[in-house]
Amino acid sequence: MNYDEFAFFNQQLASMLRDGIPLEGALRQLAAGMRSGPLREEIHRLEMDLEQGTPLKEALGRRNLPEFYQRLVNIGAQTNDLPGVLTLLADHYHRANALWTRLKGLMVYPLIVLTVSLALTLVLSLVFSHFLAHFFDRATVPSTLIAAMWVPPVVIAILALLALAGLTVPRFRARLRWRLPAFREASLVQLASGVALMLRTGTPLAEALALAQTMEEPSPAAEALTRLRAAVESGLGKPSQWTTPNPPFPPLFSWLVQQGGEDVADGFQKAADIFRTRASYRIELALYGALPISILFLGQMILWQVAPMMRAMGILMNMLGDTGS
Repeated sequence: MNYDEFAFFNQQLASMLRDGIPLEGALRQLAAGMRSGPLREEIHRLEMDLEQGTPLKEALGRRNLPEFYQRLVNIGAQTNDLPGVLTLLADHYHRANALWTRLKGLMVYPLIVLTVSLALTLVLSLVFSHFLAHFFDRATVPSTLIAAMWVPPVVIAILALLALAGLTVPRFRARLRWRLPAFREASLVQLASGVALMLRTGTPLAEALALAQTMEEPSPAAEALTRLRAAVESGLGKPSQWTTPNPPFPPLFSWLVQQGGEDVADGFQKAADIFRTRASYRIELALYGALPISILFLGQMILWQVAPMMRAMGILMNMLGDTGS
């Protein structure tokens, strides 16, 4: 889902509801002005269900919208503060979009370098192998020279497959997200801000942790949230009572949550704000370092392939020298 478009939709919907426009009419007008896509289709079907008299909770349950979003919208409807909840959701998705957009930009350089390196090293391997096979047809060329030329494309192809798996396999992607710098901090921000938002709209802590656990499956954070929820349900409802380490949450995260005292939502919000700053800092560092490191990596792969060719030329020069003498 495009978080930026979703945030704008919720912001406009909240504004229209405050102006007294009925929910069905507001959804119809917003869907008509949206570009074609999955979100527009879901909003249109939601409006149709509501027009037919389907309760909001049931109509939302039929749509392919985030469970987190559905839960908070239902709470807003029950408390007669749907515009306020929608505004909070718009802010939440807007901040999430800004952070994850920068993280996607961080992945551009490595992916471009992997693609270019794979294509370039493959071409060089084919050209050099063809040259050696025909130019040294009567000479003895060590087989290790030709094999060495194919090592860089093989290595890069393996790295490309790992990167593809990290982007497409949910379990692999979830675990990488909680281990790579910047991505780990961004995940903490998303988790903490989501829990804080649920608590501020009246969701009990145990239920908020349970929903966060569902959203984090199958990442390591889901296991940590399971332990936290079990502690809360056993009577340890205050963050100050969560004394045991709970990886992958760092000690700083737990300490910041505890700083909220009795206001657990404020503690989670403090953690979200601090780790948002840390995520931005790490993204900036990675962006500055990604390009030179990528160039060095590409240069190393090319040198790796040129070295066998230079060695083969040395063998040729020695052969010509022996022939001349």
